[in-house]
Amino acid sequence: MISAITEGVKVSVMTEYQPEYSSPMQAHYVFTYRITIENGGPSTVQLLRRHWLIYDGYGMAREVEGAGVVGQQPVLEPGETHEYVSGCNLRSSLGKMSGTYLMERIVDGKQFRVNIPEFMMVVPFRLN
Repeated sequence: MISAITEGVKVSVMTEYQPEYSSPMQAHYVFTYRITIENGGPSTVQLLRRHWLIYDGYGMAREVEGAGVVGQQPVLEPGETHEYVSGCNLRSSLGKMSGTYLMERIVDGKQFRVNIPEFMMVVPFRLN
């Protein structure tokens, strides 16, 4: 698991290759990632938006930006955690992702960006 903390908000990531949804002969590799967001700060915050940079093993990049995560804009009280699972498909057997969440402190409306740590997606046979 890889983690980063920004302004008291901790983001942790775990990835998993999904061979049953992948087709290496067609250069199609599917990965899931589990994100845990923990509010370690003193104020209630809400996740408003996400911004991802996704790179495959050929250096091709794509950008994904939008409201919330998997259809939600969770509100986290101090000490609360939100977890979700999403996925990514690549044309290569390895890649990486990183990004930010746009958060808002409920008490005063201050918006700030929380770093999502860079994480790798690698099919297991590449590790041999």
